[in-house]
Amino acid sequence: MYGLVNKAIHDMVCARFGEETWNEIQGKAEVEIDTFISMESYPDDLTHRLVKAASQVLNLPASAIMQAFGEFWVQYTSEEGYGELMAMSGDTLPEFLQNLDDLHTRVGVSFPKLQPPSFACEELEEQTLHLHYHSHRDGLAPMVVGLVKGLGTHLNTDVEVTQTQSKSDGADHDEFTIQYNPN
Repeated sequence: MYGLVNKAIHDMVCARFGEETWNEIQGKAEVEIDTFISMESYPDDLTHRLVKAASQVLNLPASAIMQAFGEFWVQYTSEEGYGELMAMSGDTLPEFLQNLDDLHTRVGVSFPKLQPPSFACEELEEQTLHLHYHSHRDGLAPMVVGLVKGLGTHLNTDVEVTQTQSKSDGADHDEFTIQYNPN
């Protein structure tokens, strides 16, 4: 994953729990990098170690940390120079979710080693969406829940997300049902 992800994890932990907690997480994860370079690629294992260590230090399930990170990520990236790209992706939750693959394609111009997931979104009925999430990375479905919730906040829309199919249970991809209500 790119350093921007690890930098965001650092910033989230420091903002919510302080620098001392980050130092403890970093030590437990055996990560000796003081500053992550946003545009540099790092092994996925490093990120997974940080999440596992955060789970232990904060006494929270890794899934809760990943969900919180997903919510944080939406605001973080919009403030870290990607707000215009996000604005081009849609004004409503369905429009934004349907344009996620296009967003990742545009981001890939700046991040040539990017290996993004793929999303397919379909409207089941009024204010209910079905989201398919395909990724070669395991364990990130809770982050998708957080991302959708973060997008809801970003787009002033109430959302409820339910995972209906899980790759960790043997499915070939994760699926979610999203009920939303624009404010």
